[in-house]
Order: sequence, then C-alpha cells, then structure tokens
Amino acid sequence: MSRQRFHFIQSCLRFDDKSTREERKLLDNLAPIREIFELFVENCKKSYVLGEYVTIDEMLLAFRGRCKFRQYIPTKPAKYGIKVLAMVDAQNFYIFNLEIYAGKQPEGPFSVNNKPFDVVNRLVLPISKTGRNVTFDNWFTSYELVSHLLNEHKLTSVGTVRKNKRVLPNKFLKTSDRDADVYSSKFGFQKDITLVSYIPKKKKVVLLISSLHHDADIDETTGERKKPEINTFYNSTKGGVDVVDELSATYDVNRNSKKWPLTVFYAILNMAGINANIVFKCNTNSTQKRRNFIKTLGRMMVAEHMSARKEIPQLSSQLCKRMREFGGESAQETPVRVPGVRKRCQVCPYARHRKTSNVCEDCHKYICPEHTVSFCQECAAITDNNIE
Repeated sequence: MSRQRFHFIQSCLRFDDKSTREERKLLDNLAPIREIFELFVENCKKSYVLGEYVTIDEMLLAFRGRCKFRQYIPTKPAKYGIKVLAMVDAQNFYIFNLEIYAGKQPEGPFSVNNKPFDVVNRLVLPISKTGRNVTFDNWFTSYELVSHLLNEHKLTSVGTVRKNKRVLPNKFLKTSDRDADVYSSKFGFQKDITLVSYIPKKKKVVLLISSLHHDADIDETTGERKKPEINTFYNSTKGGVDVVDELSATYDVNRNSKKWPLTVFYAILNMAGINANIVFKCNTNSTQKRRNFIKTLGRMMVAEHMSARKEIPQLSSQLCKRMREFGGESAQETPVRVPGVRKRCQVCPYARHRKTSNVCEDCHKYICPEHTVSFCQECAAITDNNIE
C-alpha cells in the first residue's frame, strides 16, 4: 500500500464502540482498549505452559501524550509512559500475564488496589498451587508477600529487600562491624523462609529473601566474591521482563502517536510477535532467526487479503504483478489490459501528456511509439526461446 493509505488506516484505528465509550469511561479508565487487551492476555495464557521459574516486573511503554495514568519512572529509558506489570517465563521469556496500571479507577468492577502485594497476588492467580518459583525486585518484595505466596498459592519466591522494612533485624543492616569482611554473608532462618545479608563492597549491603532456599550454601563458581546461592539464583532469573523489553525494541512496530490506546496496541503487536516465535520454536525445534520469522508471519497474515485484492480490475497492473509474484504465481498469469484503452505513457515525463494504447507484454505499462521496440515474428520467436 502507499504511505498515505497506511497513515489513513492508522488514523482510523479504534478498539471499541465509540458511541458507548463515554458511558464506559465512567467505570473504567481503560475503556478504549480494555476488550482487545484482555483477549490478548487470555490467548497468551492458553497458548503456553510456563516453566518452573517466572519473573514479575514492570514495563514502561513510552508515551508523552495526554493520559490520566501516565507514569514517570526515571530509571527507565523512556522515563514517561504507561506502566504495565508483567509475569514472564524466566528462561524462554514468554509473556504469560499482564496488567496495565490505570491509576485510581472509579468505583465499580474495575476498582482494584495497586499496592505491590495485591498486584502480585492477581498476576500469579493462573499459576496458583503449581509449585513454581516467582522472582521479583525490591519494589514488590516483603515478608508478608513471600509468606502469602507460600501458604496460599503454594509458590516459592525470591527477591531483594529494601532496608526500610521493619521486619529486618538490625544486625543484617549494619555494615560497620563487617567492613573488614567484604564478600561475607550472614544468614537468618525461619521455618520456611531464609534471609541473607551480603556485602559486595565496603559500606554496602544487599538483602535477599527466599522461600526456595533453606541453607547457607555459597556458590563456588563466584570465586573470591563468595556469593550466596540465593544471590546467584536471583541474578539468573530476575531479567525476564528486561529481556522482553530488549526484544521489543529490536524489532519495534511502534509509531509516534498522541493516542495512548495506539501505544498499547503497538505493544501488544510486539509482544504477540515474541510469543509466537517462542511457541513456534518450542513446537518445531526451529533455529530460524526472529527477524525472518516475523517477516514470514507478516506475509502469511496478509496473503489471504492480497489474493482477493489482486483481482480488482481498477488496480495498476504493476501492483497486481507484484502481488502475484509475492504469492508465488508466474508472470504469465497476469491478465493483459483490454486493448483500445488510451492512457498516458508511463515512461514519458508527466508534462508531455502523451496518450497511447500500446502496452508492454512483459510489465504491462502503457508506452508511446517513442519507447516502443518492434520485432518481426522470427526475431520474437528467437527471443521467446532464449527466455525459456
């Protein structure tokens, strides 16, 4: 299609019924995109079985337009945008569950608590009581959450802990008496939960909590740094959502827009491409590059539309020919124009305004006598034989 038509279609994209939108917005800030977003998330859940390790973290969809729940996160590259909470497979990076932060919702069915405890509790519902492990960072981690996941959902969890948590013992926070013992670890054990305080350098302490580990093992592969196994396990499973961000940015379909539902829609397309590639590789053991997979996927999605569109007689012959070649059809199947119709010569400059009824038999362009090359029947037969 032409660039102008692409922008026209882009400007007409809507994902709900505009006539009832204002009524629905009284109950839901996500009314313009709610239906398609929930359909996408449900399909993600149905199409894949997660591994034993999952990651929960936040993503930021870059957006600087007008949106009542736009967020500012200085640690993210985009800084401004729409925050999405995601649960991702820590090994294959499949996006399994998503939730858009919509700010304070009006009173009604979509009004939910946005505290980290409640967000994680909603995200893990599809994998509740499956014995998997959940990894998250210090924005989510709390003793109450780790205990709740273990007792109510039968899920273990690992995460870093902020120093301002009241449940932390003072001995795990102070580094003054341990500065000489750089790379040292101090462990605390309860029945089902382990706390570790690790000093990577002077005057710095890293706190981690785990319901998966129940010993004081040190990872020997870390050498003189003597990192606890809880630390190395956290480092190996914490980056699931960050990898998804990186994959989305590598082949990004996003376009600058002032409409936030479009930004969410482009993110859905990016994540759908990532998930489709993962499902394809798991089912076929293919080593195809993601770039080639996305290109093939796009072509297959437009093939049916193109096969119907190429039969429209009003389209230019060159466009019809390209669509037929794209579909694997030979050039001989391209219909020849009806003789007697006069049009501009497609080789001459536009200002000359030359009209002709002569058509090139190969590319089906209209050509005036100046750009026509004549053959006798014998030479034409020799040319056809050479082509064959």
